[in-house]
Amino acid sequence: MTQAVVTRRDGDTFQARMFWMHAAHLLDPEGRVTRVGFEAGPRGFDDIWVEYDPAHAPKNQFGNAILVERMQCKWHATGGYYTFEDLTLPAFINAQTTSMLQRAYSALQYDRAEGRTSRLSLVTNHRTYVDDPLHTLLRMKSFTLNIEEMFTGKTERSAMFQLRQLWMSHLGIDEAELRSLGVALSLAHTSDSLDMLRDRLDVACRFAGLKRPDPNSSSTIYDGNIFEWVGQRRTEFDRKTFREKCGDEGLLAAPERSVRMYGVKTFEHASDRLELMCEDTLNMVPAFDDRFIRDTSAWKASLQPRLKEFLLKLPAEDGHLRLAIDAHATIAFAAGAVLDTKSGRIIEIVQRSPTRVVWSPNDRPPSPAWPTWIFEEEIVSPEGQGTAYAVSITRDTAPMVRQYVAQKLPGIRRVLIARPNVASGQSVVECGAHAIQLAESLADRLKSDREVDPALLMERVHLFVAAPNAFTFFLGRHVQVLKPVTLYEFDFGRDRHGSYEPSLLYPDIERP
Repeated sequence: MTQAVVTRRDGDTFQARMFWMHAAHLLDPEGRVTRVGFEAGPRGFDDIWVEYDPAHAPKNQFGNAILVERMQCKWHATGGYYTFEDLTLPAFINAQTTSMLQRAYSALQYDRAEGRTSRLSLVTNHRTYVDDPLHTLLRMKSFTLNIEEMFTGKTERSAMFQLRQLWMSHLGIDEAELRSLGVALSLAHTSDSLDMLRDRLDVACRFAGLKRPDPNSSSTIYDGNIFEWVGQRRTEFDRKTFREKCGDEGLLAAPERSVRMYGVKTFEHASDRLELMCEDTLNMVPAFDDRFIRDTSAWKASLQPRLKEFLLKLPAEDGHLRLAIDAHATIAFAAGAVLDTKSGRIIEIVQRSPTRVVWSPNDRPPSPAWPTWIFEEEIVSPEGQGTAYAVSITRDTAPMVRQYVAQKLPGIRRVLIARPNVASGQSVVECGAHAIQLAESLADRLKSDREVDPALLMERVHLFVAAPNAFTFFLGRHVQVLKPVTLYEFDFGRDRHGSYEPSLLYPDIERP
């Protein structure tokens, strides 16, 4: 089989799995997805489309309800980049005469004539070039463009001016029309491999009541059947026709006990929105500019109170509660602090890294093979106050914590480094039971240190965590043992200061 054939097949698999992850939501009678289509709709921008219930539709960057989302899927066998010029070239999407931008503009005109606000998404595993104007415009919380910045630059040497002029000339439109197109465009980068998409599809099938893919096979029944349906001219589905078709094809699984899931987010995953799978979602994305909080006082003033109010009102069926947390580590910890070990609830966390899986307290029996902690203590100042706790599960936090302590916390007493006894990485934590075990042993270490010397009982802990959110949530459930504690967020993308900054304090009055 030639590489070109393999790439084409993988591209079809990518499109099919993306379709099924959206179409599965049609099996939720109370969900926001009402219709889906595959290889149907406005010519050229028709790989996948999704229609939303107007009463529960997602919002665009200006707060308008998105009634339909159209997706152009572009899979590549190897990594790569594209520029704003590429979007004007038919060859970029393997076409002969029509570019991606022309297809998007045609779809925009179609939807506008129908009176619908739409989102037009290029979904690809390639990225924008770092030094390209598109890279500057792209807002990661929704993969949309910063329209105000797009219309800066009035001279021919300005990169934004060149982008606008090329796109307007290519499409034969004025600035007003370009602005409308820019608002609708989404350049959704996905870093998921086909294997990771397969795992995400497995989760979607589990939640929707579809038969799950064979865990021992690299391909799935869902990779080819949608193309067979296209041959049958079955390309558009609503809730009723989709359930009927799945039933006819033997794709519906035996019914299981329904588990409602609730979501909390401070950032957006454009191709996997929490609102599509959760009963209710606390959306705090507007408080952030990409991954940075707009106003640091909002951690305490608004986000923490909103989080507490949201979580405490959630119904816990049989004492169980399932949460999906697409949020900063501070919010994951704060959620655990609200639903602490005395709350009487059994919490399941939908963990994303690297794909969505449900982590629960008893998902696996304990194993002596699970990674455990190695602790390393560094005394900074014997007469100082406070412990900087560097927790290094997914990456080594110690170097940046030492640097931050030297610059911002010169009066600290010690740095306590907690590392797993294996290399740091996304796969260190095996499951929910393992995450709980690690969180408990981490809290126990600090508790035992304090009990040795009563003078340390009120010593503040400065907590720097690089870990899966499920672990951070379970650690937050031990807030009564950890406090007084200050949480910190790290600039992972090095887009601002490239270091840490404090977020929340427990209790919220600073102590030594």
